[in-house]
Amino acid sequence: MKRLWEHIGQTNSASAAYLVAGAVWFFVGASYGLTTAIHLVSPELFNNIPWLVFGRTRPIHVNTVIYGFVVSAGVGAALHYVPALLKTRLWSERLGWLSWLFWQAAVVSGPICFSLGITQGREYAEYTFPFDCCVMATLLLLLVNLVMTVANRTEKSLYVSVWYILGMALWTAGVYPIGNVMWNPPSGALPGLLDSVFLWFYGHNLVGLLLTPAALASAYYVIPRICKTPLYSHTLSLVGFWALAAIYTHIGGHHILQAPIPNWLKTLSVVDSMAMIVPVLTVLVNLWLTARGRFGMLWNDIAGRWVLVGTLWYLVTCIQGPIQSLPSVQKITHFSNWTIGHAHIAVLGFSGFIALGAMWHVLPAVAGREIWSRRLLHIQFGLMMFGLAGFFAVLTTAGLIQGHAWYNGETEYRVLPEIAPYMALRAMLGLFIIAGALLGLINVILTFTRGPRLAPPVEIVRPAPTGQGVAL
Repeated sequence: MKRLWEHIGQTNSASAAYLVAGAVWFFVGASYGLTTAIHLVSPELFNNIPWLVFGRTRPIHVNTVIYGFVVSAGVGAALHYVPALLKTRLWSERLGWLSWLFWQAAVVSGPICFSLGITQGREYAEYTFPFDCCVMATLLLLLVNLVMTVANRTEKSLYVSVWYILGMALWTAGVYPIGNVMWNPPSGALPGLLDSVFLWFYGHNLVGLLLTPAALASAYYVIPRICKTPLYSHTLSLVGFWALAAIYTHIGGHHILQAPIPNWLKTLSVVDSMAMIVPVLTVLVNLWLTARGRFGMLWNDIAGRWVLVGTLWYLVTCIQGPIQSLPSVQKITHFSNWTIGHAHIAVLGFSGFIALGAMWHVLPAVAGREIWSRRLLHIQFGLMMFGLAGFFAVLTTAGLIQGHAWYNGETEYRVLPEIAPYMALRAMLGLFIIAGALLGLINVILTFTRGPRLAPPVEIVRPAPTGQGVAL
């Protein structure tokens, strides 16, 4: 027991725990995703297995990928690079482990409880009250740990990655109880239409205030380090940070434009959806100008390649998202596979690719070993890039077929045969993503157990912001 207590107090041990968990949950979540895809090709295949019906496997897939994979990998990387940027140690590795335990309890409840039909039954808010409490405990513990690390820093400036990670923990701790209606534990919901307003305030902020800050924090850390150059503009980075906080929080209403919610709320959500061009372009211009003349260095570094492509998926996501918020476009795209394709490039393409890039970038320093197989990394990237690009093309096409047919008065049962081939392609493309997730998991485990030990220790090179740092 004493040896265990000493182990969890070692530098980067909490970071390692989150990274390994992220790799495990990526494979688990992708596997459940294949199960849901099979339902859409052969609905009767799991007909007599209650815990494998679509209504139970789909929320397992969504929650496990978002919370289990993307957030775990992003937080794992942050627990390494935040202390590095601040030139100090993480305030408490043991507190980091405690937050990890609460987080894994929440994530593992998904495959168990949802399979049994125990759920709040609300999009992105399926976890029941005890596990909502676990999520909140994790966020608060992370916030305390990160704030105390900042308070004990020796570096005077606060680099933008630190801003984003602190914002992620603080903002999510604020919106999570609202979206999950935690003051009403029996149902975790409100009566009537008001519930949908609360839900989509939270549902979209889950992407904008949890996944986006985690991804951007990692991108701002990885790109300058690989390019060996200072960030192009520290001022632009803070403009993007505050623009995200000011604009993103209001756009969830564009998911329920068809509902009888107030017109001012619909207008506000659409206007702010279009205004997202400000924080998105601010971030992308800043990152790409940082890498100007050195994109070859990014592409040739496998971790940099993940992050670079993740920024490209961010651009595609944030062009498509505002456009599909317009009522005239939603007449065709809403409730169709178009939206599912958009969700995949947002979660896996943007935040997922950057989380993987950050994970592979910090893993040698965290594990004290070289990556076990760089060839596997390249194969994983190729498999996932092919699978996701195919997903996006197939689901977008199927969504346009559905949307135009419905708009012109066609009945659902006549549309299903038209999109059946696309659902089969979707399932086959999912195999590439699962294979990539499995190879990544194997590579992570073998890096910790068999990777060549690093000697001498890796020197921490921090991306230096231009100008003076701004304290929170």
